[in-house]
Amino acid sequence: MQSDPSLISNPDMQYCPFPRRLLVIFYDTFIMLGLLLLAAIVALPFGNPDKVAFHDFWFTMWLFMVCFAYLGSCWRYGGMTIGMRAWQVKLVSKDGQIITWPMCLLRFLVGIVSLAVLGLGIIWALVDQKNRAWHDLAARTLMIKPRQLE
Repeated sequence: MQSDPSLISNPDMQYCPFPRRLLVIFYDTFIMLGLLLLAAIVALPFGNPDKVAFHDFWFTMWLFMVCFAYLGSCWRYGGMTIGMRAWQVKLVSKDGQIITWPMCLLRFLVGIVSLAVLGLGIIWALVDQKNRAWHDLAARTLMIKPRQLE
């Protein structure tokens, strides 16, 4: 089996440490809560007036689409969410390039699963040699910390 090329051979980069990954998630959670609040306000005039996520299918899909629009566009155009910018972390493909839309979608969907199983998919980054969570493994992405930003 042939191993994939390692970005770590580049002296200007290191894999994102697990505590930093958690801080990125913490920061981005607040951004997402704000976006979801705005998305709920936009959805209020339409359809069922008693909208509850996970009870109203279309409302739930709307909220997931808003989450993907934010995360996917941040990952695709620049490789960083606001939390990643704050903690100087970048998301790249395994060959160091900006990720594609299919990779964004796969990462997002597997990320939901990673969280749904009590965060086990994220905790996996503690045992992976390159600090990858399940969604990174599925989408073939890496979270890196460029050393020049330190």
